[in-house]
Amino acid sequence: MGITPKLKQASLLWLEGFREACCLHRVIIYCLRSKELAIRTGQCFLLNGLIFLGSIFVLKSVVIPTIEWLLPDGCPRIYLEEPCWDIFRFYSYLRLGLIQLFYVFWFYPMYMFSFILSTIWYNDIAKYGFFAIEKCQTSGSRSSGQKDTRDGLTKTDSDKATDIEGVMIGIAEQIYSILLLSFFFLQVYVSGFVPYIGKALNFLLLSWMYAYYCFEYKWNYSALSLDKRLDFFESNWPFFTGFGSPCVLAVFFYSPLVSYGVMAILYPLFVLTATGSEADKVITSQRKKWKGAGLGRVPIFVSADYLSNNLNIDLMVPLLRLSLPL
Repeated sequence: MGITPKLKQASLLWLEGFREACCLHRVIIYCLRSKELAIRTGQCFLLNGLIFLGSIFVLKSVVIPTIEWLLPDGCPRIYLEEPCWDIFRFYSYLRLGLIQLFYVFWFYPMYMFSFILSTIWYNDIAKYGFFAIEKCQTSGSRSSGQKDTRDGLTKTDSDKATDIEGVMIGIAEQIYSILLLSFFFLQVYVSGFVPYIGKALNFLLLSWMYAYYCFEYKWNYSALSLDKRLDFFESNWPFFTGFGSPCVLAVFFYSPLVSYGVMAILYPLFVLTATGSEADKVITSQRKKWKGAGLGRVPIFVSADYLSNNLNIDLMVPLLRLSLPL
């Protein structure tokens, strides 16, 4: 199969993923179905939009100009003596110190508070959105007598063992998932320092990371095993590249604090669009149009997988020893 048909396939899947991410009208529909979802989404907007981003706006437009007016950084031309420059040098240090105090006692605590609270709320938003969608689809499937097989994977994984072995496997899978995403986040961070292609590589990896984060909530509530998630993600990498692109475009060109505030508002919206997305049907509809082999699987998480496997084994050996009877 030539390179041109593959590029066309990848482009079409990228466009489908981008389109799925931009289906933000689903958020309005789901919020109308669930009062709890509407409340949580509104709380995220209030905390991260009005309070966090509003504080940055107040700092840039009110606090800093006021401090610069009270503590000017220039010496008038009629006073060019050395004591004048000493005073304004002192003003410069004092002005910088006051701004840093504003960051230390307001922005950094607000950032930590927002991060912790938003993480809890994101899980609630995904849960309420998933249940609202499930309720609608369950009523529809009962009337049509169809079985739910979204994302190309059935829910047979929910029949997990309840004995100690099943518990330990579940713990190992959760630890592995956390380690995998942590190492991948480190990989995303380091990619930004690569010469020449660093920005483009960072954009690509960020797109994959945000797309995986958005779909992970849905996969968790669907009780899909981690290996099936990774296989589905890496086998359909153009679709998830497209889905993650709007997430990255919204924050890629801002400062870190502003980027966090904007992403904290938009992230739950993309989580809901991912929850309502029928990715397998979209991808299958595109694959039916293809002739010959597909694009193949790209080992996106190969480096993170290698590090996670080694560290996960070291962490699980003590747990297994504790669980085994003497």
